[in-house]
Amino acid sequence: MTRQSVHSSTSYKDAEHAVDWLSDHDFPVERVSIVGTGLRYVETVSGRTTTGRAALTGTGEGALFGLILGLLFAALFTFDSGTFWGLLAFSIVVGAVIGALIGAIGHFATGGSRDFSSISDTRADHYEVQVDDGYASEAQRVLATMPAV
Repeated sequence: MTRQSVHSSTSYKDAEHAVDWLSDHDFPVERVSIVGTGLRYVETVSGRTTTGRAALTGTGEGALFGLILGLLFAALFTFDSGTFWGLLAFSIVVGAVIGALIGAIGHFATGGSRDFSSISDTRADHYEVQVDDGYASEAQRVLATMPAV
C-alpha cells in the first residue's frame, strides 16, 4: 500500500505531536507512520572505562539479578522470615560477586580496544507523518485543526 505525507517537520517532537493529535481525534493511527530522512548515527562518549569501573558496573547488575532470583526462590521455597531474608541476602551477595567477576574479566579480555563508554543515537534531519492513501484527506482535515506548537 502506498502512503502520502500529511505533515512535515524538522523535529521528531512536532511529528509525534501531530500523530498524538490524530489519535486524540479518533483517527485510526495504525494507518500512520513517522518517517525520518537524512539519518545520521551519533555516538557520544560518556566516560572512560577501566577494569575497575567495569567490575563496579557488573557488581550492580549482578546484585540486581541476584535480588530478582533471590525474591523468586525465597518466595517459593521459604516458610519463615529468617530464612527468607537470609536467602535474599545470599542471592544479592553472590550475584554481586559473580557480576563483578564477569564485568572485570569481560573488560580485561578486550585488551584495551574500547576503553570508553558511550551512548549512541540515530537522528534525522527531517520527519514526515505519512498515512495510507485512503486516509490522507481525513488526516489532513484533522491536522488542519491542530494548533501550532
